[in-house]
Amino acid sequence: MDLELAKDLNDRQREAVFHGGGPLLVLAGAGSGKTRVLTYRLANLIRSGQVSPHQTLAITFTNKAAGEMQERVASLLGASSRWMWVCTFHAACARMLRHDAGLLGYRSNFTIYDEDDSVRLLKHCLDDLRLDSKRFPPRGLRNLISDAKNKLIDVDDFGREGRGGRGDRTDAELGDDRGLSGYLDVAAQVYRRYQARLLEVNALDFDDLLMRMVDVLRLFPERLDYYRDLFRHVLVDEYQDTNRAQYVLVKLLAEEHRQVTVVGDDDQSVYSWRGADIRNILRFEDDFPDAKVVKLEQNYRSSTTILDVANALVSHNRGRKPKNLWSERGPGEQVVVLECR
Repeated sequence: MDLELAKDLNDRQREAVFHGGGPLLVLAGAGSGKTRVLTYRLANLIRSGQVSPHQTLAITFTNKAAGEMQERVASLLGASSRWMWVCTFHAACARMLRHDAGLLGYRSNFTIYDEDDSVRLLKHCLDDLRLDSKRFPPRGLRNLISDAKNKLIDVDDFGREGRGGRGDRTDAELGDDRGLSGYLDVAAQVYRRYQARLLEVNALDFDDLLMRMVDVLRLFPERLDYYRDLFRHVLVDEYQDTNRAQYVLVKLLAEEHRQVTVVGDDDQSVYSWRGADIRNILRFEDDFPDAKVVKLEQNYRSSTTILDVANALVSHNRGRKPKNLWSERGPGEQVVVLECR
């Protein structure tokens, strides 16, 4: 055990950081030091010689979080940390696709379209198809296509299934007075045209970065073998917020060598509106039956009064993994409920 790392950790954190190998699920309650655990685990994997810096893939959800993790690991590892892949899902996939886009018909210097770029292109697609952009709002179509891509529903599947991300929206909210089926028929046409136009201009949208990288791994076994060999350990933060495409990407990379660490908390899953699927963290032990589970339950942020209230509330959540946060910060002030108009 690396004593320099161990001295800053509590017992459960040490258990996670120094886990010997194999799949690891860290259920990190709010304020329990999950970022420190993820950072120290990454540092320990490298300092102990289990992997080289360039053989790790650490994935976060924001550029800010990736930058903070890079800085923390650099303080522990020094110059060798520059070789690590510490980035968001989209940044990692964009970097890989710069090498592999040619396999899918794109050039390596492809442009990445943001939301506004996508909406503008969809307006052109509607013009191509002689469809009214007021009747079929481009932004609504963009959201529907984005939902489909996050679920790995391609153009052909979208057309066959006649669905791709309606969620709980009504026909009126989808914007078609002919009803949902008519709207989805049009959306399927627009989706197909949109993908064709993206290919013509050598562009990928943000959702394509994930979906197309999954396509590469699924369609080209030699590239899957390459990335499995490159990334000897995969670490993922905020695993409860992963969508279908992100889940499949991680599983493809890690299911053979099984050196994967995921950190998250099913009680903090709040991004279902953008495709996050809480089932991903709940079924991690089904995907990796030999997984070790470590619960981080000591909270360093809140009083025991606040935690008692929080524990009482989340205990009613269905399908959750039981946790009971506790703190040494004392009872603190009573919780006040303020009802606003």
